[in-house]
Amino acid sequence: MDINPRSTRDIHLPTLSRGYLNIYHQNIRSLKRKTHELLSHLYPNLPHILCLTEHHLSSMELSHVNLENHTIGAQFCRSHYAKGVVVMYIHNNLNSTNIDLSKYCKEKDIEICAVKLNLNASAVCIITVYRSPAGNFNHFLQSLDTILQTLYTPALSFIICGDININCLVVNKQRKQLDNLLLLYNLIGIVDFPRHNHTSSSAIYIYICIDISHFHDYSLTPFSNDLSDHNAQILIIKTLCQSQYDRTTTVREVDQHTISDFIDKLSNESWDSTFNNTEVNLMFNSFLNTFLRIFYSFSSCEN
Repeated sequence: MDINPRSTRDIHLPTLSRGYLNIYHQNIRSLKRKTHELLSHLYPNLPHILCLTEHHLSSMELSHVNLENHTIGAQFCRSHYAKGVVVMYIHNNLNSTNIDLSKYCKEKDIEICAVKLNLNASAVCIITVYRSPAGNFNHFLQSLDTILQTLYTPALSFIICGDININCLVVNKQRKQLDNLLLLYNLIGIVDFPRHNHTSSSAIYIYICIDISHFHDYSLTPFSNDLSDHNAQILIIKTLCQSQYDRTTTVREVDQHTISDFIDKLSNESWDSTFNNTEVNLMFNSFLNTFLRIFYSFSSCEN
């Protein structure tokens, strides 16, 4: 049953100028008749962005679902199957652009949408993705790789939120493949608690990834609101929107000495972890990880 929320028109929303971005993610298990209660649970500090998976609505139904102070920034709705799908609500104060990923979507295999945020001098791509338990994992992985390749630029930071139905408590082949793919784009999973709200021993199927080369100060916490059998997650990026006068630039010294030292360290590396792999992709990922580890070991200074 829907309830009337307290008025959200005059709430105090933390602004980007205060130096952080608040992102809410939940597998909502149908958004229908839940919007008012959702806002009531989040009052008074509404997130800047709500990433919802399994909203279960058609395009027509979703167009009539409004979240006060927010607008749909990106979405995907199924045409052939029931349930599933993804949507992102963006606070009206944010400058966002929809990134059309519909051509990569395949119902059940990969349902995905994205927005680009322009925050001061920074650009951030936020992706919401869902994969059904019955979805083809290989197709999901290949499509995600293609999307990241297409969108990637050194100046663009990525945040991915989604329910991909992979047991992340177990280090299995699927988990390794996904982790290795994301590492190519400096993305690392940060969820270490179960998605379900009824038991602490449930497997982790929620996957939230951030760009480790850009985001260092963040917090991720579970949030239970009884709107679904899945807990929500609240991600707060604390160093995203610093004033241009507060930013520092990291400069790595490159000269003949450092280049020679770098080559020497590469030549002294055993590379056992690379050559002991039999799969080409795993060999490359191992090589890249070793290469970057040595590269980042060189000192740098801030200007």
